Amino acid sequence: MTDHHTQEFTVYPAIDVLDGNVVRLHKGDYDKETRYADKPIAVAQSYARAGARWLHLVDLDAARAGGYTLGPVLEEVATSTGLQIQTGGGVRSADDVQRLLDFGATRVVVGSMAVTQPDEVMSWIERFGPESITVALDTKVSEEGTWLLPVSGWTSVADTDLPTMLASYAKSGLKHVLCTDIGRDGTLSGPNTNLYTYLTHSNPSLHFQASGGARDAADVRGARKVGCAGIVLGKALLEGRVTVSEAVEEERT
Repeated sequence: MTDHHTQEFTVYPAIDVLDGNVVRLHKGDYDKETRYADKPIAVAQSYARAGARWLHLVDLDAARAGGYTLGPVLEEVATSTGLQIQTGGGVRSADDVQRLLDFGATRVVVGSMAVTQPDEVMSWIERFGPESITVALDTKVSEEGTWLLPVSGWTSVADTDLPTMLASYAKSGLKHVLCTDIGRDGTLSGPNTNLYTYLTHSNPSLHFQASGGARDAADVRGARKVGCAGIVLGKALLEGRVTVSEAVEEERT
């Protein structure tokens, strides 16, 4: 059993890129995007200056169409900022994982494949090591209270539920899990602390990153308190509700 209070806590400022622009989607809806003026590199550099150690870089074009498109951006951010980068979008094969690592990613985020072809993804964990892969599981609660795993841009649902999927991944040596409650994503309504409390207690070997709904430094603190190993901050940073330096302060306190 890991003592969650001693594990390192990491803030992951997020940059979502669509058509070369930094955007935020509301609950994952491509028709409800907010576009921000600064280019991804400039935003990443400002986060690094503010004390961030990590960056969560999302390729929304790839997540929709497949095929990672941010190679040059990833490479430039990695070389010009010194940030460790967790990134994904459209990762479908071991070759895709290798390519992103070659571009400078520290960890490659695997989303839909992690749900639709878990055995394949488990083989990548074995091949590249648990520090190189983050499995991203989007979840939503059913009317019966079961945590389901929507796939294909949230248009259909996997046969397996979240707890079952996590149990098999934990056995495979997976370490990093980014879990998003779709109901909270981009809504600034606060992370689902009940969900993360349940996840961290039922899967002590996994390091969970909270994602979806974070508003402020108190939410960062809250995620840490319930045992998460990190939190992804997107909209709250872009809208100035919390600064990177305020959030990073919570890593150490």
